Amino acid sequence: MVNYDFKNDEIANICNNIIVYAASKRASDIHFDPQDNGLKVRLRIDGVLQDHTIVPLEYQRNLTTRIKLISNMNITESRLPQDGAIKDTINGIDLDMRVSSLNTNLGEKIVIRILDYTKSTEGLESLGFTEKNLLKIKRMIEVPNGIILITGATGTGKSTTCYTMLQYLNNEDTNIITVEDPIEMNIEGINQVQVNSEIGLTFGRVLRSILRQDPNIILIGEIRDTETAQIAVRASITGHLVFSTIHTNNSLSTIERLLDMDVERYLLSSALTGIVSQKLARRLCPTCRKKRPTTNYEKIVFQENLHINVEEIDDVDPEKHCDKCRNGYYGRIAIQEVLMLNDRIREAINDNNLPREKLHELVYQGDVTTLLQDGLQKVLEGITTFEEIYKNVAIDTILDEKYEIDPVEEINENNEIELINQTNSEPTEIIENIEPEEII
Repeated sequence: MVNYDFKNDEIANICNNIIVYAASKRASDIHFDPQDNGLKVRLRIDGVLQDHTIVPLEYQRNLTTRIKLISNMNITESRLPQDGAIKDTINGIDLDMRVSSLNTNLGEKIVIRILDYTKSTEGLESLGFTEKNLLKIKRMIEVPNGIILITGATGTGKSTTCYTMLQYLNNEDTNIITVEDPIEMNIEGINQVQVNSEIGLTFGRVLRSILRQDPNIILIGEIRDTETAQIAVRASITGHLVFSTIHTNNSLSTIERLLDMDVERYLLSSALTGIVSQKLARRLCPTCRKKRPTTNYEKIVFQENLHINVEEIDDVDPEKHCDKCRNGYYGRIAIQEVLMLNDRIREAINDNNLPREKLHELVYQGDVTTLLQDGLQKVLEGITTFEEIYKNVAIDTILDEKYEIDPVEEINENNEIELINQTNSEPTEIIENIEPEEII
């Protein structure tokens, strides 16, 4: 916890110091949480919230008013949610931030998101794609028309991936127009439009106007409703390359979500070029890691998904703590799943009577590396830990039904696991004897 001198220092200086400290520690968000005894300030670093300081109750209103003032919010309105932005140089550091306020039962909660798009200017190779996925990405974005969707939860780097792709395609011969809410990064050579629903400037209305602006490439900040989804798909089949984001977990759920939005199957099957799903996992600190034997459960997961026997993996070394990392982690790495549609998947999407299980089979039986497989591969490379993958990527529960083993069970002396056998009473089998099965 950091102590600030609220009695003797100006509230503007304290506000600046909190923001600069957060930026220097690579924080992605600053949370100002109202409590009975004051305002708790927390920083999200590498995806994990940690306490920073406590603002005494008598200074709480002054600090929230200062933040709202510099982010161009209405300081007299505390009942309704507000959004603002801060783009300034504070203590010599150039900062670009998005600010959100929300009234709670204990007062206004404010969250500042610190934007860092340095990755988007470093090229596609900096995003952590495997060689196979990177090749598919380049093939997808070179298609002259179609829609490419970047999916994932909030804060998983979707905008960074979108901007990086636009930077890759940005040249003098291309007319690129974006419609965003808000515009998160200004890119030279690209026409960017800010949505303003208060005056009727919605995604749908802007998109209809964009189509008359002779665009080659369109970026839609987010597909939020049926109207936006339908216009985006129709734009992609009329000779435009469309990029957008959507809040889904993987390729299969993305297709199902678009169908739920009443996008016609024949349009979706012909328009959809590819889907990039991603999550973020904490990156292992190179100096604070060590090798350890795999547990029984980890052996099973590697065997079932990568079809290899893994005897040891990298993990956090509890005896080492360097000045750069936090609890053995420093920075984050993207876990990705890239689907480039083929004719069989297009035919399946167009079939209204096709069961979900069959569509799942067609999506994942090809050369698609699932989120789990990509994460496990990065565990093998020592980039992240199995714990991070287990926390961020859903591991099929069929493993728990097939093997009588707890995910956190330590490895035993004989490396044995129990199998639930539906047909006979032979309960035990060695991990090396498990036959590789079809990728989930």
